[in-house]
Amino acid sequence: MGKPLPAMSTPASDRLLHTLALGALAAGCMLVLWPFLTSLIWAAILVSTSWPVFLRLDRVAGGRRALAASLMTLLVTVALLGPIAAVALAMADNAAELGSAVSALVREGLPEAPSWLARLPLVGQPIHDYWQQFAHDGQRLTAELEKLAKPAQGAALAAGRVVGAGVLDMGLSVFLAFFFFLHGEALAGRLRVLLKRVTGVRAAYLLGIARSTVTGVIYGILGTGLAQGVLATIGFAVAGVPGAVLLGVATFFLSVVPVGPPLVWGGAAIWLFREGQPEWALFVAAWGFFVVSTVDNVIKPFIISRGANLPFAVVFLGVLGGLLAFGVIGAFLGPTLLAVGYRLATEWTAIGTTPHTKNDGKGDPPG
Repeated sequence: MGKPLPAMSTPASDRLLHTLALGALAAGCMLVLWPFLTSLIWAAILVSTSWPVFLRLDRVAGGRRALAASLMTLLVTVALLGPIAAVALAMADNAAELGSAVSALVREGLPEAPSWLARLPLVGQPIHDYWQQFAHDGQRLTAELEKLAKPAQGAALAAGRVVGAGVLDMGLSVFLAFFFFLHGEALAGRLRVLLKRVTGVRAAYLLGIARSTVTGVIYGILGTGLAQGVLATIGFAVAGVPGAVLLGVATFFLSVVPVGPPLVWGGAAIWLFREGQPEWALFVAAWGFFVVSTVDNVIKPFIISRGANLPFAVVFLGVLGGLLAFGVIGAFLGPTLLAVGYRLATEWTAIGTTPHTKNDGKGDPPG
């Protein structure tokens, strides 16, 4: 028998060509998937946070994964897109109601400026004098508002486009979630292999941190913000405050700010008091303090402490940056991504600690 031929080394030029070809392929795939990146990430987050429920549903369905994935996708659709559609319809009614109130205001002019406004330091007196120019003078107020008509119209159109894009992204993410449910364990296995090649034995540990952080953010920050918005809307509707749904949505977005929700329900209480309805003003103030704020002060810290104990700046910048980067869906996506990055960076830069590597990640969702 002849001697085996020696293994031929790959020339450096061939390795360079292979690297360039793989880089071009990766860039092409990213270019194709880029318009759907937001939906893909949000679908992965939805599946990760609801994976335990899906596993129970899969056992009930007798291990028929396609049936369980279909049922779970239907549940996510009802739980996610149903309220969004209901809020959109209610906001349309509220917009018409607020439009009527603005029309009456334009006809009659502003009411007298409150006396306490002039007592505010530095800016109080100028604002009070400016307000008084339009008190009971609808024509002058109309002339002033006409200057803002074109910018306001552009802002409204831009806001409509952002909301429409957010709804489309949400719908596409629910569609993609079906395939993540269907092939979740295989995707999780490949993700663990990829992370293991990058981070070594810390892969399963870091995946566990990412999953617990995502769960903490979704349920602790965004979930409690949603609860505050719904409860505030109920209180405003019962008290007869115009634009109750719009104010509830504002409460949701301001829930990441410590004094955000009190600004909304406190302003509504002041408006009711000035309208000669002190009983309803007291009701809104009590509802906001004892019901809406209780969610923020009691429930949120309890849930967050179980999964994602985060600085306020991380959550605040995540919501604002997410809205600017991804639109409406960014209110959910931004703080989640920033929180995961913060937790992983904290773990990677920890000094004198040894990560736990016992968890093998079995049964983990993709992400």
